[in-house]
Amino acid sequence: MPRPEVLERIKTAENEADDIVAEAEADREERIAEARREAEEIRQQAEEEAREYEEERLDEARSEIEEEREEILKRGEDAREELVEDAQTNADEAVEYAIERFEEAVHAQT
Repeated sequence: MPRPEVLERIKTAENEADDIVAEAEADREERIAEARREAEEIRQQAEEEAREYEEERLDEARSEIEEEREEILKRGEDAREELVEDAQTNADEAVEYAIERFEEAVHAQT
């Protein structure tokens, strides 16, 4: 094979190799860009899921707190009613006692 043909084939092979390398680099850059896009989508989805979870937990906590609040209020209302009943009973007994003492005092003077 003549020397110019060999040089031409070498040059052609080098050009083909350069094209393959350039194509591989472009493909690599495209894959990297796609991977970054996918990673960003995953991150955004994870953030959204975290926000939803946080909101769900807050709603649950609010509900639990409201239930506990209602229970405390109910216990307080029951205790108040019991105190009112006890006070009424004590007041009735105090009135009876006062009347008895008054009657005793009146009888003692007569």
